[in-house]
Amino acid sequence: MTDVDGCLTDGGMYYTAEGEVMKRFCVYDGMGMVCLQQAGIPCGILTSENSPVVKARAEKLKLRYLYLGVGSKVNPNCLTKLQAAQEICDELGISLAEVCFVGDDINDVELLSHVGYPCCPPNARPEVLAIPGIHVLKTPGGQGAIREVTDRILKGQ
Repeated sequence: MTDVDGCLTDGGMYYTAEGEVMKRFCVYDGMGMVCLQQAGIPCGILTSENSPVVKARAEKLKLRYLYLGVGSKVNPNCLTKLQAAQEICDELGISLAEVCFVGDDINDVELLSHVGYPCCPPNARPEVLAIPGIHVLKTPGGQGAIREVTDRILKGQ
């Protein structure tokens, strides 16, 4: 599972004159997620954004799980990312100890502190980099960080 901004993207938001938000995704990350799914490992996105762009990307990759608007500091009534991940685990009959999550900002800290394989790009916030046991990737977010993780997972099988 992964966050979007700063992990699947470079963290930038691009706006058109009409106010449309655009995001740049790395195709290597997408292929990595497709390869994981082909190996029988479900993938998902947990993001505080409620973005049609992210929804379109998840649909293109045929991701099994997509949680938009979770862990939002703006909307405290929504699910946390930890709660969303626990729902997924309950459905799959696995524990959080069997989960990999890639996050990069303060709203990812709680979930990263509970999963078995927490990862972050090297450009993550200091609060994330300080998590005990975090795997700091070599590749920045939006430039293949997720592919680095998916390759590690697939090689570990």
